[in-house]
Amino acid sequence: MLFPHLAPDATDADRALRRELYFFTLYRVFEAALLVFALFGPLPELAGDARHPVFARALSLTYLFVSVTLFLLGHRGDVRVHTVVGVAADLSLGILAIHALPHSGASIALMLAFNVGAAALLLRTRYGVAVAGLAAAGLAGELAWSRVVDDATSLTLGQLIFTSTAYLALAGLTSTLGRQLREGYSLAESRGAEAAQLTEVNELIIRRMRTGVLLVDGQDNIRLANEAASLLMGDAGDADAHGVRHLGLAMPELARRLKQWRAGDTESSPMLIAPDQPEVVPRFTRLLANSDQVLIFLDDTALAARRAESLTLATLGRFSASLAHEIRNPLAAINYAVQLLEESPDIPTADRRLLEIIRQQGSRMNGIVENVLGLARREHAKPEHVDLGELVRQFVEDYRQGHPLEGDTLQALTPKGTTPGLIDPRQLQQVLTVLVYNALTYGRMPGEPARVNVRVADDGSGQPLIEVLDRGPGIPERVQNNLFRPFFTTSSHGTGLGLYIARELCRANQASLDYVPVPGGGACFRLRLQGPAIARRA
Repeated sequence: MLFPHLAPDATDADRALRRELYFFTLYRVFEAALLVFALFGPLPELAGDARHPVFARALSLTYLFVSVTLFLLGHRGDVRVHTVVGVAADLSLGILAIHALPHSGASIALMLAFNVGAAALLLRTRYGVAVAGLAAAGLAGELAWSRVVDDATSLTLGQLIFTSTAYLALAGLTSTLGRQLREGYSLAESRGAEAAQLTEVNELIIRRMRTGVLLVDGQDNIRLANEAASLLMGDAGDADAHGVRHLGLAMPELARRLKQWRAGDTESSPMLIAPDQPEVVPRFTRLLANSDQVLIFLDDTALAARRAESLTLATLGRFSASLAHEIRNPLAAINYAVQLLEESPDIPTADRRLLEIIRQQGSRMNGIVENVLGLARREHAKPEHVDLGELVRQFVEDYRQGHPLEGDTLQALTPKGTTPGLIDPRQLQQVLTVLVYNALTYGRMPGEPARVNVRVADDGSGQPLIEVLDRGPGIPERVQNNLFRPFFTTSSHGTGLGLYIARELCRANQASLDYVPVPGGGACFRLRLQGPAIARRA
């Protein structure tokens, strides 16, 4: 536990009561020893003339034996049982001692006042008052017995009244203090349990936080590190004999920034703790206003980047909705103008093919806008059973007519017969457009034309595949993990949304889009689609 001093101890109240019982039993031993000393010591005048000398000495020895026994057994058993047994011995043997030693009766009665008060402190209020009442009744009984039997008294009537009143008052006072003591300990235990639970919850929250948290003292020793911070540190920096690691050995760059922060200079740029760890941005704050202990928060820049991406994509979705009207209006005007031109008899036959290309590309652009809007609105795809081979061949033919390839090569490699698949044709066309454009743009060796193949195949288990392959330099390993992240691009002219939208469109069709390295060189983007058999099982 990080804060053991806050942990509750369920035996605090019992321990406190047992400590009081210890002093109570020790006082009882002192009483008995003083009585034995008065009767057997060199000063016989301490106890005065005994009414029954032999009985008095035997009584004192008995009381000493009982008090020592109760003292030795005080750490065992229930506190209240020990208290009841002890005060019963005190009252019975004490009143007998008052009767046996009439000249010391008032002194013994005074000594018993502490026993009555201590018993009332350790017992509940009604039992404490009952003990005081029994003590007063015992003194009254001894007074009556002495007058009737021995025609002599150890206490006067006034002493009896005053002593009994003192017993009751002392019992009431100490029982009130005892009740408050028990309530205080009970409240402290409950508050301690709540504090311990809150401490465990706080520790769990800190431990499970994805933000690294470090507690560093004035000597840059790491006193606390949650799981995220421990993962960032790894095994760097050996711990000393007390298990404490030094920040300068574990994370030298972070120690340098902490030193700058203490000097009043704050550096907010991201830092790399280890080569295989993500970049973090450290934040520093003092644990207390005048404390030299510092809390260090290590914010993962990747999490912040993903949150920023989510906000950006949400903004892009809202922006696309308003932009769609602005794009659709000129597209509608272009399509209408093309239709009018196609109806004109003055357009040569060779130019009509150009008008057809304009109309096709306008329709395709309108479909792209709709797909982007559907992605932003999370609209469902409209998959159809299609022949992938025929669809890919038609796509390649249309792409060649609409995009001048110059010296580049674009081919469709399809098997004989039909290759059925389940996908939205418009969305598949948009995905292939993105992949083929990227392959023709980046999949070429320096000074050589691009050679791109769109291949339709079967993985052998009933799932059709569409692969876009090129013979370029391939994609570096450090870039592969970020290919499908939104707004990630290695080109100064790209937006970083093409591959991201392509994968999202594939997911909307329950298909997958992955990058597959090619051992012989080049790049391959593989679409794994649903076949008819898989669609029926789903």
